[in-house]
Amino acid sequence: MSIVEQALGAPIVRVDGREKVTGSARYAAEYPIEDVAYAWPVGATIARGRVTAVEATAALADPAVLAVLDAAGAPRLEPGVDEDLMVLQSADVAYHGQIVAAVVATSLEAARSGAAAVRIAYEQEQHDVVLRADDARAYVPQQVNDTTPGLVERGDVDRALADAPVRFAATYTTPAEHASPMEPHATIAVWADSRLTLYNADQGPYLTAARIAALFGLAPEAVEIVAEHVGGGFGSKAAPHPPAILAALAAQVVGRPVKVALTRPQMFSLVTYRTPTIQRVELGAERDGRLTAIVHDAVQQSSTLAEYTEQTVSSSRLMYAAPNVRTTARLVRLDVPTPGWFRAPGHTPGMFALESAIDELAVELGVDPVELRIRNEPLVDPDSGEAFSSRGLVPCLREGATRFGWESRDPTPAVRREGRWLVGTGVAASTHPDYTAPSTATARAEADGTFVVRVGAVDIGTGARTALSQVAADALAVPFERVRLEIGRASLGPAPFAGGSMGTASWGWAVDKACRTLAQELDERGGVVPDEGLEVSVDTTADVLARTARSRHAFGALFAQVRVDVDTGEVRVDRLLGVFAAGRILNPRTARSQLLGAMVMGQSMALLEAAELDRRFGDFANHDLASYHVAAHADVRGLEATFLPEHDEQLNPAGGKGVGELGIVGAAAAIANAFHHATGVRVRDLPIRIERVRPGLRRIRERA
Repeated sequence: MSIVEQALGAPIVRVDGREKVTGSARYAAEYPIEDVAYAWPVGATIARGRVTAVEATAALADPAVLAVLDAAGAPRLEPGVDEDLMVLQSADVAYHGQIVAAVVATSLEAARSGAAAVRIAYEQEQHDVVLRADDARAYVPQQVNDTTPGLVERGDVDRALADAPVRFAATYTTPAEHASPMEPHATIAVWADSRLTLYNADQGPYLTAARIAALFGLAPEAVEIVAEHVGGGFGSKAAPHPPAILAALAAQVVGRPVKVALTRPQMFSLVTYRTPTIQRVELGAERDGRLTAIVHDAVQQSSTLAEYTEQTVSSSRLMYAAPNVRTTARLVRLDVPTPGWFRAPGHTPGMFALESAIDELAVELGVDPVELRIRNEPLVDPDSGEAFSSRGLVPCLREGATRFGWESRDPTPAVRREGRWLVGTGVAASTHPDYTAPSTATARAEADGTFVVRVGAVDIGTGARTALSQVAADALAVPFERVRLEIGRASLGPAPFAGGSMGTASWGWAVDKACRTLAQELDERGGVVPDEGLEVSVDTTADVLARTARSRHAFGALFAQVRVDVDTGEVRVDRLLGVFAAGRILNPRTARSQLLGAMVMGQSMALLEAAELDRRFGDFANHDLASYHVAAHADVRGLEATFLPEHDEQLNPAGGKGVGELGIVGAAAAIANAFHHATGVRVRDLPIRIERVRPGLRRIRERA
């Protein structure tokens, strides 16, 4: 990279690119720790009940086996911290695959064979793993994942629906989905002088260290988390999971470092997933399409161990200018693993339902779907009443329509054919909150003219290392090459995790402040750096809290062209265009990659992804990438992502909004809407499967 006058906004190549392509970048399982042992978990083969006996004689007969852990002999953890992480603390079984024992051995092979030799006896109970909309146990929690209430209502919704000239209602479902990052979850645990170091596949080292410390009764500074490189996370690595706890427990027992590296099938039980949803959307509207009422009710699941409720209905409160709105999040506790964060939690399935319903309303009214959304554009946030710091939805819709050639679209479904293919187009809106959390950072000037910036950030493949280096270079007013960034450790100080599309915005605020403070001190010293260097540390808590109240969100519009084989039901996405307004784009190269990757995940959601539940065993039947399908290169054709210029002074010093999750929200709805336009068949249950749509296609063939 040659010297640039301004680093921010430049498409700088990733600073860690060479390390990654040459294999020198170390991921959690790859640190060369001496004398490391291996732990292999034994998963429960029942979904509910109790372990009555653990027979480990055969496993312990192998001299390579160091120990067999179970609930009777494992070290004790502090109660009340996190029920999901109480590994081997009880004989109770809450879900299929839960860790009920573990074998520690001198080799991975010995640990795995030892685990296969352990025999577990159970007292089995009847389990329930099926999510039902009419489950009498469903309840409305006080608070959902985004801290908003489970029930929110404004206006007189029932009266507005009764008076509405046009009413529409439908139920939409989405299945359980798994993040499946390229790097499987892995941990190496090392104890030394009552200090614990975890080399962990981790999106939030500082926050993980705090939870681990609480579990083991340690001071927070006695736990170090190392996550210098992370091979994808999508939310699944944003909090610690049972395998990390197992590694720490096992290392305590055998008195040497222990590695736990999950297989892909193990991740389907021991790592969080996106909850399935059953959503009912009801709309009331005037005949010109102006919405008078929105009702969005979602039923989702959590485990018997923990209450986790996604913000599935939250976007429906702010997208459109309906004066009467009721959103309800309902939860059913089942004998399943606890779900958790997965790229744009809640907003992704919720906007599939809302944007599908908006499309259905447009068809019923005979109004163009783009125009219908524009007619319902609010002047302020309908949910909070606050002014938007910026809101680029309408410009995104208009720019996307122009780029896509929307004006030539015949709105009549199932009329465009190319040989045996039916072709259709669809649109959906996208949004994601712009979160920013307090962070700390340290900037140091070295006597040799270079600068070292330390922040507890994590680069999970997003390009955060590069973007933060750009922030630092501009704040210091020095060439990009003179900045060295250190990230990926809990000991670097308080910082939020890489999630919620808030990482770079939050860390960047602290980096900017630290570097500007250092630059000012250097100016006061006449630019002279002491031989021992000059260092400053900052905290942005007061800065973040002092911001003027505004509704801060990123917006976008997605346009899809789909073709469907009228004979086989095969579906192909010919084109997927995303137009986004996300503040200042700090690095267009890495930001575009984020959006394209998220859009591909949205295509996967629409057409492929579904964790199939085996009701007999209470387990996911397709727990590997051979049977849990995700979009691959051959599935992705015309993929385009573009940004609209957006200047927003109400965000953070760099002026950027998060982009990591924006591309997936709305993508599945755009594809489903295009499928309906192509075939006249409306799919309300994801994914769009051949067996679900063949009856409708058969009728089309018969008409032809």
